[in-house]
Amino acid sequence: MLRRPKPGDSEADLLRAQEEFLGSGAQSAVRVVRRPDKRRGEHSTGDTELKTETCNRDVVTIPDLDSSDQLPALSPAAPKKSKFREERVRFKDEDPEEQLDKHDTHVTAVLSRIIERDASAVPVSFPTFTKDAFPKVFHRSEVADGGPRAGPQGRKSIFAQKIAAQRAREGVLSSHSNAENGCLHQRTGVQGSKLLPVITIETDPPLSGHQGSTVTESSRLVSGQGLRQADSAMEALKIHQENQSRLAGMSQKEILEEQQKLLAQLDPRLVDFVKSRKSQDFSALLGDPLPGQGAHQADHNVVVEPGTGTETDVDRREQEMETQEDEEEPQPPITEEELPVRPQKEWVHMDKLEPEKLEWLRDLPPPRRKGTKRAMQARFHFTGALIPPTEDLPTHLGLHHHGEEPELAGYSLQELFHLSRSQVIQQRSLALTTLARILTKARSGEFTSCLKGSVVSSLLDAGLLFLLRFSLDDSVEGVMAAAAHALRALLVSSDDEEALDRTFSWFLGMEAFPLLPRAGEDEDEDDEALDESMKVTPKEKEERKTDHDVAREDVVKGLLRMKLLPRLRYILEVVRPPARVVLDILEVLIRITRHSSSAATQVLDCPRLLNTVMSEFLPCSWVSSTSSTPESLHGLPVAMAMKLLRVLATSGREACARLLHSMGARERLSRLLALEPQDMLLEPGEAVRIGIEALRLWAVAASYGQACDLYRELYPLLVKVLQSASRVTAPTDPLRPLKLDQSLALLTLLTNITHTAGCHQELQSACDSSQDGDCPPPPPVEWSHVTGLQLSILGWLKGCVKAVEEPGQREGALNLLPAQCLYLGAFYSQLNAQRSFQPVECLQELEAFTSEVLLPLLSHQATRSAMEHLKSCSVLCNPKSCSSGPETIASLPGWGCSGGRAMADSSSPLPLLTGLCCLIHTVTSIHRGITRKFSSLLLSESMLGYMQACCQAMSILSHSSIWLLRHEHQLLYLLLKLAHKLVPIDTEVAKHASLFHEVAVAMISWLLPGSEHLAHDLLATIVFSKDFIPEGCCGGPEAAELSELQLQGSSSPAALGPLLRDACTHLPSLRGCYLSHLAHLEPQVLRSRTLTLAAPLMCAPVSFQRTAGLRCPLIGLSCRSSACTSGPSARAGTWSPCPQPWWSRPRTACSGCWSWRAGGRGP
Repeated sequence: MLRRPKPGDSEADLLRAQEEFLGSGAQSAVRVVRRPDKRRGEHSTGDTELKTETCNRDVVTIPDLDSSDQLPALSPAAPKKSKFREERVRFKDEDPEEQLDKHDTHVTAVLSRIIERDASAVPVSFPTFTKDAFPKVFHRSEVADGGPRAGPQGRKSIFAQKIAAQRAREGVLSSHSNAENGCLHQRTGVQGSKLLPVITIETDPPLSGHQGSTVTESSRLVSGQGLRQADSAMEALKIHQENQSRLAGMSQKEILEEQQKLLAQLDPRLVDFVKSRKSQDFSALLGDPLPGQGAHQADHNVVVEPGTGTETDVDRREQEMETQEDEEEPQPPITEEELPVRPQKEWVHMDKLEPEKLEWLRDLPPPRRKGTKRAMQARFHFTGALIPPTEDLPTHLGLHHHGEEPELAGYSLQELFHLSRSQVIQQRSLALTTLARILTKARSGEFTSCLKGSVVSSLLDAGLLFLLRFSLDDSVEGVMAAAAHALRALLVSSDDEEALDRTFSWFLGMEAFPLLPRAGEDEDEDDEALDESMKVTPKEKEERKTDHDVAREDVVKGLLRMKLLPRLRYILEVVRPPARVVLDILEVLIRITRHSSSAATQVLDCPRLLNTVMSEFLPCSWVSSTSSTPESLHGLPVAMAMKLLRVLATSGREACARLLHSMGARERLSRLLALEPQDMLLEPGEAVRIGIEALRLWAVAASYGQACDLYRELYPLLVKVLQSASRVTAPTDPLRPLKLDQSLALLTLLTNITHTAGCHQELQSACDSSQDGDCPPPPPVEWSHVTGLQLSILGWLKGCVKAVEEPGQREGALNLLPAQCLYLGAFYSQLNAQRSFQPVECLQELEAFTSEVLLPLLSHQATRSAMEHLKSCSVLCNPKSCSSGPETIASLPGWGCSGGRAMADSSSPLPLLTGLCCLIHTVTSIHRGITRKFSSLLLSESMLGYMQACCQAMSILSHSSIWLLRHEHQLLYLLLKLAHKLVPIDTEVAKHASLFHEVAVAMISWLLPGSEHLAHDLLATIVFSKDFIPEGCCGGPEAAELSELQLQGSSSPAALGPLLRDACTHLPSLRGCYLSHLAHLEPQVLRSRTLTLAAPLMCAPVSFQRTAGLRCPLIGLSCRSSACTSGPSARAGTWSPCPQPWWSRPRTACSGCWSWRAGGRGP
């Protein structure tokens, strides 16, 4: 029995088993059977049929052919059969051998036809052996610059020039080439003796005379290539000669003027290209002078620059500096000791070291500062920091994985954009995270002194907005989180949000101007010339624009058009990202809401967006978190979500009502305010922040007269919080800043509720007397509900005045004093209109309050220090302090608080002085007998110097200045109202009446939208008051400037005395004329008065659109004065002031205006 192979058998055992099997003649256990192909119609056949078919085949043999010459089969596979074989036609008389020879392609047929040539006389030359693995590459720098060149039509390439030079050195150069080069040298020499001057384009003006000209026969730039004419070279030469003749007929001054015009019109890159071509030609001419040319002729080919030597020398130095990095010394080949792994002898084909292939194993060369004047590409770390080009960082940090400049660490913006679209998830997330950090540092101003240009503007131009929007649609949660973080870094400024939160408790601090980019005025001007039927509505214009055009003009509007809000809702509701992504999305929604009221409406109308925010991040019930920093915020109250509701409420009364009544914000307020911070099962700081934002939201609603019914329900809680806030907090308490913000929010809420309660009696009387029922209903809170809080806050104020003396409590007390003064001012202003008002007791109380609190506070060192710092912190006196940040762009405006604003800082003097002046204005309006006691406020040198500086100020309007200018305008208005009360009764204050009058006239041109009441009041009281015009009573040297003025229609100049008396006599008529022409602004004035008095707004918020200007009275009077030559109208047209208010001047304008009195300010 035959032995079967075993797994451990060797090759010899297998061969032996094979011989035994073949020798035994046993039958094989396996038989190969051909399966029929049914597609070809074949039938199964047995072995006998196969043998028969084999025997019937035609077999051709060649007797003389050796079997050893037959080629072996290339593959063991069976030969393929043609399906047409059976149908092939064969003739009986055909000779198979003849047919085979006819179609034979065997190797014998080829070998039989080979005829060898006799090559015994042909010399054999072997190639030159070199050490290089490949032929050496010819570099441009190795080609001689002064070598022979052909003309424009027959210019040789660098490779051809190098080959020709190599053949010349070897002595194998053909005679034709020698003749051609000889003629070329001869022709060049002839032309070199007759060079013509050429004026070239320079960035610096050349010297006069012949020193500033260069000479050549043909143009360096225009060669004639590209012209369709046959003689293009001659045409180019004619153009060149025509230019030369023109230049010859021009003086050097005219040449310089035309040169400057060309430089102003041409692209700087084109100028650089022309200079580079010129420098190359100069190097070619001066590097290898032709025979027969001396040094004197070479000097005529040089353009001399003042104080810098020849231009060729400067160009050569610049080229040497730029190619310094390229001409590095070659490093020695790598050795076996430098390899990270030593090759072993046992390794196959590793016995020979190949240094060229192992060069990539070397360390990168150390980065060096390139000796060039050109800007270098900025590279950033993963942290967003800018990496200097000279810094050598280790490669294990992962900062060298880029193709360009591999020796430099960091990634460029272009490379980060490329990585952000990678197929690798980690690369996409890393690139977006790095871009977010770069944006954060750029918006904070860290790259201002390092980079040329704006990082944010460059990224937006490159398509960052669309990249982030596409990344938000990514299916990977990590990429979505990185995109949300980058979007937050682009839109949100933390410094701006902190400044707005800090100024929330200021006077009118809840209102903020919308962050709308400047609208294009060119399109409006183009539409003015069209008919009304041909004009396109703004909505149609907006619909015709593409997403790119909209995003380029307004980033936020472009995001809204790209359906950003539904995607953010999907991420919050379905993806349920971690805590950081939730906070980023909420901050983005806040920034979108601040954009405009229309954007806030879109946030409110987005399906299920606010419902998701309410249910997930402001729940009425939740489970305590086991960690102080939970990974997920879903199901927990979030302070940022409450802030979103507060910002939405500030967009308008209707939006606030929808939040309170339709979306469940009222239930969240009562639920979250009813709990103590320690009972909220949250981190202590987050619990206090939620309470702060809830109080602020309630304060905004109370300013509209809404949610006041909660006051009666939560009154015990408010009293408890008020009592705890009046206690002194330890300086070491980590929650002390948050508790201070909570106290300020509480005072703002009580101030608005007091204003609302003071209007209850008036609205109730209006409803009782009204018959049509259109009167708004009175608020649910009455005056009797708020009278008990006045004593508590008054005692708190006295305690803060005493706490100012203590250094440890001074900062907190100074922050609380403005809000306390505003509350007491609101209380006393509404007390005067109540039926329970008792005049005698109120006057006595105000006298005691003035002597015990106001006068000590007014004379305190903290108040005097605030007056001294007012001028240095003023936005009016220092307009550059409110300049936009370096990364602020037109399509994404901001408040510009990234660098810190002295006027918006916690130590700003503006809130303390404004709150104190507001309280003084209210007290002196009730008790006029104590007005003289506050004259020291106006007579202080610091305050007078501040007003004088304001008169000479240049008001510049921008998004970063208007929100602070409005607070400063309010302070100036209160100071002028105090001056209006003191000038008639105090002689010392009356000495500065002209200054107060000048400030009032200048202030009219500064006022912003929403301040119409201030302009109306100033025109009615101070501008046309005789008490503020001393020239009208006593004359003086200032009246000399009026000697050139004449009354219209008079034939002889009038005397100065009658002129002044006549002007002052008609002041009331002038004032009446102005106010009557401004009667169309009465709705805006009433609305502004309601806002200034902080009364509850029963209508829509203040509109910030432009209205007609104060020039309307002047236009009307000018038309009427042409028909009459005397009377008040003519005198009014001659003497009326001409202020330039905000609604009639450009966006950025000075505060100049005409003052009709003597010594007035000019335009």
